[in-house]
Amino acid sequence: MTEPTMTVLSLGAGVQSSTIALMACDGTLPKPDAAIFADTGWEPRQVYAHLDRLAVELGQAGIPLHRVSNGNLRADAIDPAHRYASVPYFVRNPDGSAGMGRRQCTSEYKLVPIKRKIRELLGATAPAFRRVPKGRVAEQWIGFSTDEIHRVSDKLDVLYLTPRYPLLDLGMSRKDCQRWLERRGWGDTAKSACIGCPFHGNRQWRELRDNSPEEWADAVEFDREIRKGGSRGMPLNGEAFLHSSRIPLDIAPIDKVTRGEWRDRQGDLLDLIEDGDPDGCSPYGCRSGGAA
Repeated sequence: MTEPTMTVLSLGAGVQSSTIALMACDGTLPKPDAAIFADTGWEPRQVYAHLDRLAVELGQAGIPLHRVSNGNLRADAIDPAHRYASVPYFVRNPDGSAGMGRRQCTSEYKLVPIKRKIRELLGATAPAFRRVPKGRVAEQWIGFSTDEIHRVSDKLDVLYLTPRYPLLDLGMSRKDCQRWLERRGWGDTAKSACIGCPFHGNRQWRELRDNSPEEWADAVEFDREIRKGGSRGMPLNGEAFLHSSRIPLDIAPIDKVTRGEWRDRQGDLLDLIEDGDPDGCSPYGCRSGGAA
């Protein structure tokens, strides 16, 4: 096995990866050579503000933060001239049965630009940065916590990357990360996911509606625009929706308390605040659970 020549943090700017980043800043973890955030162009303002705050901490610690992009997911999804990356919309088929779109958005808008940047940092030749010089490998830090052990792999799908999971090394769950952040004044760290991600739970939709009316209106409008599917090819044989009820978002039953919410409310007394569904959309950790 080739020893890594550099260490890179895959920074989704959610709870787990923010914990790793700040632990690297305060010396709990060794400093990575770089952190990379993949911008879909459609993150909530709260996430961008949090990322800016993280950038200050990383800069003071001497850890470069690279913001990379493969375009604006929202604009591309409804642009007939753009190559379409499938989003996992909830589909109501003509016969009334339920379906779901394939998930390609995480790969296209997060994994692709992150890997391109890593190849560049490893010395691949511009402008395509496709071929990494022999013997150069990056150890990629990924923010899976102990409650996400089912996502862990000993290898990634390319030879120039080897994974490491610092939170597993520390035995930390997502709740542990939340508490660690709260003790250090970062308790408002939000889940990182696009404004119109179909995998939002009801709580996230309510928070968007009640606290970010402009972003809520944007998601509602996008929900209308994707009713017949993607931006290219044949129209969807059925109808697509952002909410799992397969009802237009502005009238979907987002005020209904889900089973997951009731379960959380009956849990640890320290966790009474509704946290929403656990999974955001980190580059290597797009949601694993069922939709609210």
